[in-house]
Amino acid sequence: MQFSVENVGKLERKLTVKFPAERFETQVSARIAEMSRTVRLKGFRPGKVPANVIQQRFGAQVRGEVLSDLIGSTLREAFEKENLRPVANPAINTTGQPENGEIAYTATFEVMPEFPDIDVAKLDITRPSAEVTDPDIEKMIETLRQQRRSFDEVERASAEGDFVMFEYAASAGDYRFPGEGLERAGSVIGSGTLFKALDAALTGRKAGEEFETDVEFPADFRNESLAGKTAKVSFKIVKVQAPNLPEVDAEFIKLFGIEDGDIEHFRKEVRANLERELKAALMGRLKAQVAEKLASAHGELEVPNLMVQSEARNLAAGSVPRGQEPPQQLIDAAAPAARMRVIAGLLMGEIARKQELKLDRTRLAEQLAAIASTYEEPEKVVELYNGDPQLMSGLQNRVMEDQVAEWVAEHANTTVQNLSFDEVMRPVGA
Repeated sequence: MQFSVENVGKLERKLTVKFPAERFETQVSARIAEMSRTVRLKGFRPGKVPANVIQQRFGAQVRGEVLSDLIGSTLREAFEKENLRPVANPAINTTGQPENGEIAYTATFEVMPEFPDIDVAKLDITRPSAEVTDPDIEKMIETLRQQRRSFDEVERASAEGDFVMFEYAASAGDYRFPGEGLERAGSVIGSGTLFKALDAALTGRKAGEEFETDVEFPADFRNESLAGKTAKVSFKIVKVQAPNLPEVDAEFIKLFGIEDGDIEHFRKEVRANLERELKAALMGRLKAQVAEKLASAHGELEVPNLMVQSEARNLAAGSVPRGQEPPQQLIDAAAPAARMRVIAGLLMGEIARKQELKLDRTRLAEQLAAIASTYEEPEKVVELYNGDPQLMSGLQNRVMEDQVAEWVAEHANTTVQNLSFDEVMRPVGA
């Protein structure tokens, strides 16, 4: 076998490979001979199908399979000899036909960059820390009560926490919504479903009341004809309902799978769930900070364009409806952030390789158990992951990233920041 490597870009390589046509023909003949002994064809006894019949019926298929196998095996050999680390499967170009006793193909691909020395001791890391407290547990129990509240119709004026059903029409200049009649809607006052000005207009109103008032619509309101404008809105209150919170009794507790209905058992389960969420959130914050610091320290690193484009597409996809292809301008806009994420990911992978970090199987099992615990049938989720190499590989990568983040925090200039549960769970920047 002969091969040569050409640099066609900073990270792009073009590999030309030639191998003897005799090697190809020998493997084709062997594959056809094997099929003649195993294939079943009408009119022939098993194992007695002539090779020429196999050649006629399956020759093109066999030649394609053998060529694909040979390209795969010779590629791996060339990569190993040249110490090449492709980031994805190469683009192959070949006629597949012998020429001067050889079959040639070219493989075009991008390779991993040459990594600099990664001195994590120079990184300043702030590691968040928090604990679940009794007030956090009480707050979560109250949230669970709110989620299962019922509403009873009342005759009094509406207040925060009440559900108000209403009909309305809004006018701004020559625009009116709806075009005719009234639009019906409903919301819990103070829940954040509606904007504050609308909540304020609905507060202190009774069922059957009709009134008109000016309402300032927020700039990001979904109706562009009203967004950022002050409109005159006509209201009709249909009904007001007050919340009725369930008691934290055995019946309520059993709704969460606590069959004995014991309050202390329930509180322990709530604590365990909050601690699981907190642990994941703390690791997420640490990992994000480690990634950002690594990428900033090595922002000049050349990274494969294929990886950047793939990450940019993933980021852009978050801005369009599920299943819809993001437009190119969104992908291009996401490219700078995608590049930094790719740099961080590659550097974290290189740290794992250099430090010979091994996947923590106990941690992997804990992560899988945590994921499965959020479903009604956890054992089926575990079975799904164990039976799907792609799912399991993704989970293994996340666990390894956690381990790298831990390692970096241990060896960097790290300061611990004590936070409350709510501060950790609050979205960054909120």
